[in-house]
Amino acid sequence: MPNRTRPFAPSDVASSRMDPDAPSSPSGTDLPGRPAAARAERLTKVYGAGETRVTALDDVSVSFAAAEFSAIMGPSGSGKSTLMHVMAGLDSATSGEAWIGGTPLSTLKDKGLTALRRDSVGFIFQQFNLLPTLSAGENITLPLDIAGRKADPDWLAQVVDAVGLADRLGHRPSELSGGQQQRVACARALASRPAVVFADEPTGNLDSRAGAEVLRFLRRSVHELGQTVVMVTHDPVAASYADRVVFLADGHVVDDLRDPTAESVLDRIKALEVPLHDAEA
Repeated sequence: MPNRTRPFAPSDVASSRMDPDAPSSPSGTDLPGRPAAARAERLTKVYGAGETRVTALDDVSVSFAAAEFSAIMGPSGSGKSTLMHVMAGLDSATSGEAWIGGTPLSTLKDKGLTALRRDSVGFIFQQFNLLPTLSAGENITLPLDIAGRKADPDWLAQVVDAVGLADRLGHRPSELSGGQQQRVACARALASRPAVVFADEPTGNLDSRAGAEVLRFLRRSVHELGQTVVMVTHDPVAASYADRVVFLADGHVVDDLRDPTAESVLDRIKALEVPLHDAEA
């Protein structure tokens, strides 16, 4: 693990990586011995009709293995956030199918989708979404409390220890830094021990030091606690903390990189953006 006492840098992660030029795994296959925590098959999402029709996802098939940290990247408008929202059950697909574990989302009605999101999916957003009147500890267990479930005390203790906020559980959000608030949001997402955690730009509102704390926690939650994390990000350094990066462009999966470094991710992003700039010239 990188040292917690200093800001992160690409070398923090690159030093523990294998060869960045190693062959990438196909987007539609799982790692040997690891089942898919979430997957999509021929997923298409269309907004509007006629002249206002926009195809955000176009026949996308991708799989995210259990106990792995995956990042989704792509130019603006590539469909990366739409893919996450559809796979998390926050939005519906126009066609195709998405699964959480072995459950196809299209077979669930509203009540079933709500139960699946509550019990099997954790969410981390750019905004912390903490209730200001509750303590950090109460915010962490809030979804379980609403569901009428008790937290597993051993698991909760592991999560709180991993997030490094044991001495801040009684503090309200206004008494916490931005990085600490986002770590509370991360712990809340993991409190129910979900099948998969979806994180949408989780470091977008944080400075580099606070962002590093969150990224290290997400990585630790995968490698030490066995969680599955799928993160949308625009930041090559953030993506370098992942085990794998899936690249989207124009609603298609166009590349798949394992053991990324900030430099290798940036090179891929530049390669995707060049045709766009050429077309505008």
